[in-house]
Amino acid sequence: MRVLVLAIGRLKNAESELAERYRKRAAQAGRALGLRDIEIVEIRESRAADIGKRRIEESIAIANMIPDGAVTVVLDEAGDNLASVALAEHIRTWRDEGRPAVAFVIGGADGLADSLRDGAKLKLAFGVATWPHQLVRIMLLEQIYRVTTILSGHPYHRA
Repeated sequence: MRVLVLAIGRLKNAESELAERYRKRAAQAGRALGLRDIEIVEIRESRAADIGKRRIEESIAIANMIPDGAVTVVLDEAGDNLASVALAEHIRTWRDEGRPAVAFVIGGADGLADSLRDGAKLKLAFGVATWPHQLVRIMLLEQIYRVTTILSGHPYHRA
């Protein structure tokens, strides 16, 4: 199963290096678990002046990157606060169901169109605090790495 992180905007050097470190770790650990690719896809921010139009343009660009049959997980401040073990169980289930991919979606500063958010299999939050999108991407990649350690029984995760 492929794991995609679809994100609006680009990371700066320091953030990019940390994100890539977790992506590589997750990819290495994930191979033995049937997670064949961990990919980050950066999508250009919309230049539209209207907030609603920006949301729609960015959501369309994201939707076009989601493979057929993929599970969509959106990062949303009103989403579920899941323990790492619970996220690992979701990914295990989707992998075992033969889903071709899971696409984690991080919208832009103005959020996502309702159609994309409402169509997601899971809405995921990292607590009630508001986080910068750059940090959310790094935290998500760390959690994906943690999921691989949980699924493989590695001691990185101490429940």
